[in-house]
This record gives sequence, structure tokens and C-alpha cells, in this order.
Amino acid sequence: MENVVVLIVGAGPAGLATAACLTQFSIPYVIVEREDCSASLWRKRAYDRLKLHLAKEFCELPHMSYPADAPTYIPKALFVKYLDDYMERFDIQPKYLTSVESSIYDNDKKCWSIVACDIAEGTTIHFIAKFLVVASGENSAENIPEIPGLHSFPGEAIHSSRYKSGKSFSGKSVLVIGSGNSGMEITYDLATHGANTSIVIRSPIHVMTKEVIRLGMTLAHHLPLNLVDNLLVMVTKFIFGDLSRHGIIMPKMGPMTLKSKTGRSAVIDVGTVGLIKRGIIQVQGSISKIMGNIVKFQSGDEIPFDAIVFATGYKSTANIWLKNGESMLNDNGLPIKEYPNHWKGENKLYCAGLARRGLAGIAADAKNIADDIKSVIGSMCG
Repeated sequence: MENVVVLIVGAGPAGLATAACLTQFSIPYVIVEREDCSASLWRKRAYDRLKLHLAKEFCELPHMSYPADAPTYIPKALFVKYLDDYMERFDIQPKYLTSVESSIYDNDKKCWSIVACDIAEGTTIHFIAKFLVVASGENSAENIPEIPGLHSFPGEAIHSSRYKSGKSFSGKSVLVIGSGNSGMEITYDLATHGANTSIVIRSPIHVMTKEVIRLGMTLAHHLPLNLVDNLLVMVTKFIFGDLSRHGIIMPKMGPMTLKSKTGRSAVIDVGTVGLIKRGIIQVQGSISKIMGNIVKFQSGDEIPFDAIVFATGYKSTANIWLKNGESMLNDNGLPIKEYPNHWKGENKLYCAGLARRGLAGIAADAKNIADDIKSVIGSMCG
């Protein structure tokens, strides 16, 4: 049995940021990670052309900036190096291949009892922790929707986490399901590699350039969100024109307000819109069912495809192992309380990186958690 002050579950950016902030206060911790590396989503499950969608000033972890010569929009490889340098700077040493199986709060002893599995050795590890931080991420498990007849599809059907490049799909008909940033960028990548590409866009989305988003995030510090939204929508319409004729409907709520209230981000265009306008990429609506290699859409269209890529996001798995966490997380493993008060539960339980606020949200969570733990420890010692 291992007694620890703070146990952090997850060594992605949220866990690393929390560890660094605790280090600043000399608060001891242990960080466990079920994979064999830190930030496995970035190292193993990200497509080749991925860059951070926001400018670097909105994507720094606490207490360490990017190098002065880093580009404004950080590519995947450089972000991974930043994380490696971050771990070295703050001497963060996760226990890899350690999967938490259960965690229960002991009311009598006022601590968390955690059972984990050492995957390499096949043994069980017991931790007793005063504080527990859930940093396992909102992107823990692939989310693939149930579509009638999907099992009958004879071609390749993969989640975006297994997509690397469009090279292997050249000349094939590919359907991308999901129109967030990953879906739109994968669609572009497929089309530019010679795939006959379609994308399912079911819900209204804001599509903007990265420069417009950067402008909006900067102005949001100085102006009311509704004014910023009005400006961004006007600029976007000037840049792209009316996209509704191409199957892209703009939400009634402005982009900055939508992000603030729901966590849903605007889609940053990498060239996809231009290819949609030129007819190189086809936009489809909701799917009714799949019949072999034929996908039937609610419009009545029936189209054959060779492959399907599900850019349908991820889901949190925290509720599988976290017991007594109902004060903080809902049935989907996401915070009950609205941002920015989401990061703290009862009985010294915290979560980092679950609020759908990107790396800036992770940095804020980590600072808040470390500050609160420091305060609680101070009151206990006092």
C-alpha cells in the first residue's frame, strides 16, 4: 500500500499541468497513466497534419512558455516536444502502464482508497490519497455512434484516432462522419490526397479562419461577447459568403457565446470550405442506414463508399473507475457544475481538463486545483 498526498490520474496535458503547479508549492504527488507514455492522444492517436487550432498564446501550460521562435500555430511534433521539455523542467515522472480500476472515498479515514493494476507486472497496487485529481481526459475512449446496418459495411471503418493520412485512401470513395475540427481537416486531407470525399454535417456550425478566431479571443478580453460575436459573424460572412447553399448552416448563437455556454468550438477552416464550394468535397446530411457498401441518407440519396472515418469525438471513462464522484461528474463522466466552477467536488476530489475549454482551460484548472490543495493543507496544518 502506497500513501500519497495527491494522486493524479492521467498524464496528458491536464495531469502534467496539475503536477507542475503542485511542484511550485512543493506539494508531493504521484501521477499514474494507463498508457506507456505521456499524452498518448497526441503521440499515438493524432493525424499527421494536425496543428494546435488556436494561437500559441492561448495554448501554454502553466509556468512555461513556448520558445520565442516557435510558430504561431504549433504543429503536433513541436507540441509533443514542448510536453517532453515541460516534464523535464518540472521533473514529472509518471507511473506508466498503471490503470486505475476503482477509487472509493473512506468517510472514516477521510481519504481516497484507490486500486490500480500494474499492467506490465499483472499485479495490483493500492494507493491511499488525501486528494484525488481526475485528469484522465474527456478524450479517453472512442465515441462511435450506433448506425443501423453499420455491421454490414464491408469496407474500412475507422475512428479518427486511427487516421494518419489520406495517402492510403487515394482513388477511394470515403465518407467522413462528424464536422468538428478533426472531421473537417481529415476531409480536406483525404480530398487533397485524391480521395472522392464526402462529409456528414448534421448540425449548425460556425466555420472561421484561424486569424478570425485569434482576433475574437483577443477582443473577448476587452469587449462584451455579443459585440465580439457580431463582428466575427460579419467578418466570416464577408470571407466565406452564404454557406447555407452548400449545406453548412450557422448557429443562431454567436461563436464566442456558444463556446462560453456549451464548450462547443467554432471550426477552423484549413481549406475545406473552398473544396466544398468547388464541388470537390460533397456535403451530406444525416444517415438513415447502411446497406453493405451503400449509405442511405435521410434525403433519400443512396451512395456507395469504400471507407468510413468516424470523426465523432471521444467520451470520458472516469465514471467507470471513480466511485463517490457524483458531487463532481455526471453520468457521462463530465463536470456537473458549469465553467468556471466545475473543477472541484466534495471530499478533496478535483478534475482537470474535463470542461471542454482546451489547453487554456486545462491551465486554469491546474492552477485552481493546486491553489485549493495548498489552502486545504495550510488549514489542516494550522
